[in-house]
Amino acid sequence: MSRRVAVLGATGLVGRTTLAILEQRRFPLDTLVPLASERSASRSVRFRGSDVPVQPVSEQAFAGVSLALFATSAELSRRWAPVARAAGATVVDNSSAFRMDPAVPLVVPEVNGALLDARPGLVANGNCVAIPLVLSLAPLARLARLERVVLASYQSVSGAGLESLEELERGVRAGLEGPPPPRTGDKPPFAFNVLPAIDRFDAEGWTGEERKIVQETRRMLDRPDLGVTPTAVRVPVRIGHSAAVVATFDRPVDPVAAREAWRDFPGLAVVDEPEHERVPTPLAVEGRDEVLVGRARRDPSEARALVYFFASDNLRKGAALNAVQIAERLVGTAVGSR
Repeated sequence: MSRRVAVLGATGLVGRTTLAILEQRRFPLDTLVPLASERSASRSVRFRGSDVPVQPVSEQAFAGVSLALFATSAELSRRWAPVARAAGATVVDNSSAFRMDPAVPLVVPEVNGALLDARPGLVANGNCVAIPLVLSLAPLARLARLERVVLASYQSVSGAGLESLEELERGVRAGLEGPPPPRTGDKPPFAFNVLPAIDRFDAEGWTGEERKIVQETRRMLDRPDLGVTPTAVRVPVRIGHSAAVVATFDRPVDPVAAREAWRDFPGLAVVDEPEHERVPTPLAVEGRDEVLVGRARRDPSEARALVYFFASDNLRKGAALNAVQIAERLVGTAVGSR
């Protein structure tokens, strides 16, 4: 039977990364249906050696589609996911639209992939920090009961989209000759700057991004009671999200045991030789599928706390790769990078 796979948002950063990963992992599809808004519909995308025209999203565009990977805003996902489902497609959505819907599984395949065995018709892909955070915590939670997580995330500008990435690059060029210019709307520049403000602030002073990290981490670990305290920070990095994590357990977790647990867990790579400056960094992780973990050490002020650092390519494992891995499991195909 022919498999038609649609990618909604095919011209954006995550959409283009999704196409690259589908090709790299030789995902079993016969026809690619790249979809985007009307303004991008005159473009084409390169896939398997051919230029494939981008179609404007519509009800008719999902005809015969068996799988739809959404790489678009929550608003558009809420609008088009029901349409794709009604046409018979299974939807894997990368937006925040359905992540906290109890009827929709929120999945990191290495952690809670068993939720996909029921073949749900709609699956939510997690936040670009929550995914690698959960991936790094899951093997540690096998060593001791996790009680609390405090983290500061250092998130690249690509997480805000292509236009923001272009603003960073313009600001870096201008900042070499003088003060970097403000962003559109007279907002503080990304270039040569650190901004502890990602998404909108609520009445209690937390941002939407921080709330996502809390709620999604709890849900993916199946720990609704877990204490999670994040501070989300935008840094002048093109690609790659990082985080400094303090994880507290019901008993001490030895750093050596933590490294061994990480090495044995799929999707992680230990980079922990600080004496040689071999530590997880955004530049080192760009283009890689694994989440890099390292700098594991004890907290001298709390015997039950383990401190560590991770870095993840936010366009890959933090978004597109995780979605494709979900799709692979849904279609029952063991696919790996070639």
